[in-house]
Amino acid sequence: MTKKELIEQIKTKKSFLCVGLDPDLNKIPQHIKNNFEDVIFEFNKQIIDATAAYCVSYKPNHAFYEAYGLKGYNSLEKTIKYIKEKYPKHFVISDAKRGDIGNTSTMYAKAAFEDLNADAITIAPYMGKDSVEPFLQFKGKWGIVLALTSNPGAFDFQTLKINDAELYKHVLKTTSTWGNDENMMYVVGATKAEMLTDIRKIIPNHFLLVPGVGAQGGSLEEVCKYGLNNDIGLLINSSRAILYADASENFAKAAEAEAKKVQQEMSNYIK
Repeated sequence: MTKKELIEQIKTKKSFLCVGLDPDLNKIPQHIKNNFEDVIFEFNKQIIDATAAYCVSYKPNHAFYEAYGLKGYNSLEKTIKYIKEKYPKHFVISDAKRGDIGNTSTMYAKAAFEDLNADAITIAPYMGKDSVEPFLQFKGKWGIVLALTSNPGAFDFQTLKINDAELYKHVLKTTSTWGNDENMMYVVGATKAEMLTDIRKIIPNHFLLVPGVGAQGGSLEEVCKYGLNNDIGLLINSSRAILYADASENFAKAAEAEAKKVQQEMSNYIK
């Protein structure tokens, strides 16, 4: 998917919501577990059908599939295939946080883009240029580089100062020269919204994938205040707040209501 196509979807739907597909068997409603062989896929399918009208993107996190071995990976494949076939205009992010030497990264890229047919993959840039560039060689595909994350441990390294600038700013400045705003995005946590002003000075035109709104306490209003650009430039991810809005047989309806609520708030920021 191109940047232009993504922006068109955002403006058409008046939404920049990304729904994180993080299925946890301990939280999936019991009636799904009692009645379906592929519990993860059925749960995802119902969530997707309930929320597709209100979001522009889905982000399956690989850990929630790989934890269940081959069966879980098959559910991941089926989930992405279902989205691509039924909702082809939705932007699919493979949240795998890859990052390795060049030839290994190439194989990771092939797995995400050719086998799974995802539109984007998250990347840890710690190993440098040759660990990121292979993901940028696929036409119409995106690398989403970790820059400033929402977890408490982000302060262990990401905000350390080197030559009077925080490490994450060095990451932004350097990695932005490896690709461009047509094939590279960045992860910036919603709980770091006040830092978006400085981030936008470095990468004014790139899209940002922003987790942490909802269950992690991030504020959509604050993120939009500091992070919006002329093309919106944001994909706001919400996982638990939507997936597990209700644990009963009405879970999909509750997920739909939660996604709609977020979309309606987002529509206020889209002109």
